Amino acid sequence: MFAVCIVIAPSLVGYGFTMIDLGDLLRKTSRTFALAIPLLPEPTQRAVSLAYLVFRIADTLEDATEWERADRVTALGDLATALGALDVDRLCALRDAWMKRPPTSHAGYLELLEKSPDVLREIAALDPRGRDIVVKHAVRTTEGMARIVSSASDRGELALASITELREYCYVVAGIVGELLTDLFLNDTPRLESERETLEATMRLFGEGLQLVNILKDERTDAGDGRSYVPHDVPRADVLALARTDLQAAERYVEALRRGRAPRGYIAFTGLCMNLAKASLDRIEESGAGAKLSRSDVFGILGTTR
Repeated sequence: MFAVCIVIAPSLVGYGFTMIDLGDLLRKTSRTFALAIPLLPEPTQRAVSLAYLVFRIADTLEDATEWERADRVTALGDLATALGALDVDRLCALRDAWMKRPPTSHAGYLELLEKSPDVLREIAALDPRGRDIVVKHAVRTTEGMARIVSSASDRGELALASITELREYCYVVAGIVGELLTDLFLNDTPRLESERETLEATMRLFGEGLQLVNILKDERTDAGDGRSYVPHDVPRADVLALARTDLQAAERYVEALRRGRAPRGYIAFTGLCMNLAKASLDRIEESGAGAKLSRSDVFGILGTTR
């Protein structure tokens, strides 16, 4: 749920000194979320910013092209333990070990790993309920990623074999994000309680839909890195159809926010993610794997969503 198309985010002014630094990390490491997060009101914006960054740290360890499977599994397990304990000192030691043999060559991801203890320190400073929501779901995703990586080859190559495995993967990396966002929305805006049932019924599918679009878009790049998320024995049209169905659930999610009189930023944030995914899926169906929205497309959709 954190990635649909590459964009360049604006500076996150108004965050204060520490959060300007976090905004810079978002700009250097994120895709759709870097553009969408500033649409959220506080305190949700701060919690989601930190959640994105810690999920990106886990993603970097999961996708560590310079490491073998065992190294990735160990790193993810260690990260989950440090997150669960809010142990900044432990994460400092882990960071130092990771950076001795960097898991990636991506400059933004390496900078984020270097500053990962700062991210955890900021998470620990959130209000208790928001902090607990971010930590709970970040640990669940990190542990889930470790299980997925453990099923890969020794060199970290992964091939999903069925729609069931594909959906399980999407849940770990994106469905849980839908749950995290929903928990934060309900916590920060109690009047949304009237729409809890619909939000909870659609939140995982929302995340799954965004992730399926991302998988379809990056199919060729992932294959080059030894990752095959689209099962070979499943017609690609079936995956496209599943993504369409999931994005219909995303529409119901956004509509529930409207009915519940959510802050406009919640609707703009989720609406932007949904609209970018729908437009990206249209482009993929028209032009095939690797097709992406242009910068002008992205900012046109942003303007319409606002």
